[in-house]
Amino acid sequence: MSDGAYRVLDDRATGGDPAADPATDAARELIAGLALRPWGQVASSVYETGRLVADAPWLAGHHQRIGFLLRGQRPDGAWGPPEGYALVPTLSATDALLAALADGRAGTDLLAPVARGLGALTRTLLASDARVLPDTPALDLIVPALVDSINERLAGLDRATADRLPRPPLGLPAGLGPDRLLAVRTAVAAGAPLPPKLAHFYEVLDATPTDAGPSLTAVGASPAATAAWLTTAGPDAGPAAHAFLRELIRDGGGPVPCPAPITVFERAWVLSGLCRAGVAVNPPAAVLESLTGAAGAEGIATGDGLPTDADTTSVALDALARLGRPTDPASLWAYETADGFCTWPGEDGFSVTTNAHVLDAFGQHLAAHPDADTRYRRAVDRLSVVLPGHQRADGGWQDRWHASPYYATACCVQALVEFGRGAAAAEAVDRAARWVLDTQRADGSWGRWVGTAEETAYALQVLLAAPTAVPRVDDALARGHSYLHEPATREHPPLWYGKELYCPTAIVRSAVLAACRLAAIRATGLGHSVVDCGYRATKTTT
Repeated sequence: MSDGAYRVLDDRATGGDPAADPATDAARELIAGLALRPWGQVASSVYETGRLVADAPWLAGHHQRIGFLLRGQRPDGAWGPPEGYALVPTLSATDALLAALADGRAGTDLLAPVARGLGALTRTLLASDARVLPDTPALDLIVPALVDSINERLAGLDRATADRLPRPPLGLPAGLGPDRLLAVRTAVAAGAPLPPKLAHFYEVLDATPTDAGPSLTAVGASPAATAAWLTTAGPDAGPAAHAFLRELIRDGGGPVPCPAPITVFERAWVLSGLCRAGVAVNPPAAVLESLTGAAGAEGIATGDGLPTDADTTSVALDALARLGRPTDPASLWAYETADGFCTWPGEDGFSVTTNAHVLDAFGQHLAAHPDADTRYRRAVDRLSVVLPGHQRADGGWQDRWHASPYYATACCVQALVEFGRGAAAAEAVDRAARWVLDTQRADGSWGRWVGTAEETAYALQVLLAAPTAVPRVDDALARGHSYLHEPATREHPPLWYGKELYCPTAIVRSAVLAACRLAAIRATGLGHSVVDCGYRATKTTT
């Protein structure tokens, strides 16, 4: 099937042959990409690209990265998604363009975009109260570090240039101070070992390159952290890391993604989601083997350079079980807390999606081993109550790893429908389905800010999983399924939590494919003609 193509199917289209199913064809191509690009498929990042412009102008693609930043600036002067999600990318891009301006080799007039970026920061973004800013990782480290950097660059400009830019030094949002950044930098300077979680933010820590070596591939699964390490240590000090960055830069034409690598995270989510939707998959042995680390004593990490976590471990275990390779989930007990399960020990917050995925992993284990330790059964019973306890009054769920409530709601509903127990679980699923029905947009889509294919896919998954008898479900499904074939749905805005919001493109494509497959099965069961979203490549937006 050609790029972006859609195929109209009816009951006779495949002749009962799974090999002729366009969903299987699209899944086969998607999974082949997992093996061909083991670092993962993630859209270019404004934040990370800005850090490379500012900190590593020696890397190939410098001018292309400046061009990427200039093209991405919004009319209001900011960069990135709506609301406070724009703060981190706007700080990074503004600081990067200031660095390029001072360098004098950009080959273009950067004063106007810098002035607009500073205006956006002072008008709204830095004027916010820290309590209403999104809880993106290490915001309390990144924002003070970049505000200091911008102020230093402004102070260092020549008089003629400085007079053309806003002069007052930038302040911090109310309630956000520099104390944690100073404490971390002081500890690192004193020789304290860098925790794996903090390595992801190496570029703002002023760390010395004594905690890595020549075999290092990526510092903290972050191009910015890796580039900062190489800038300090010298490119020859980390040939593997330098090669990895060159590959990312070549793949993206200059701009870089974040996080990367996300090897296990991407493979687990893609395979689990497709299998759950009944899409036939046959991943290469190397892809399957990369998930087996979930059986280790501490579980498995999203990718090299990141700590192990319960979320990735759970989804990897779920994928293995659905692929006929069930594995003991005992590693998840290391993440049990009084409230449920943490994403990693010491997590500052609670993730409903992590707990939904733990429910999936334990439920799969009990399905394969009905006589398993009663501890697993007690955990399933407990999570069947914990998840409804975190449901919003309107029926949706919100999570700390994704900006959209439709993702969190789909994770919780699917886990509760398949493995949940008791009246609380059933009632929560019913409330969630009604919330989804009530929030569909006029064009058939769903979305937090605007309708998107990704969020529409999650909404369809909720309605297709929930055993609700509301008459308008079929109409909502048909309208949502139709929306997924509109040309505009090829654009996937960033919704996943990282240093800024990001888009893991292969995972998003698999979610849309899974939703279309489920909707096609539902429509065929009702005797309707259906349209299947067996498309291949999609564009992404930053």
